Amino acid sequence: MTLEMTPVALTDAAAEKVQELLAAEGDETLALRLGARPGGCSGFRYDMYFDAGVADTDAVVDAGAFKVVIDQDSIERLMGATVDFRDEGIEGSGFAIDNPNETGHSCTCGKRG
Repeated sequence: MTLEMTPVALTDAAAEKVQELLAAEGDETLALRLGARPGGCSGFRYDMYFDAGVADTDAVVDAGAFKVVIDQDSIERLMGATVDFRDEGIEGSGFAIDNPNETGHSCTCGKRG
């Protein structure tokens, strides 16, 4: 599936970390698969992993050195989202998704996914 608009953006830090992790995998056929499912107090539950399979209904986004693959159900949920990699030092590090489509949080724990 070809998209006229890129549903997600990756920051330079996220792209560099994905490239580093892909190099460690040693398989050039892998793509970064992103998914967003309803649920959880953060609004969406996110899937993010390397995948060699691409379905005909998947959106494929060229991120330069690698491809980002998004299943059809997640495209609208991820439209306009930004994936970042944050290194918080001793506090830890990891990927974070800033998604403008997350609304209506009913959780009162004070944290967002």
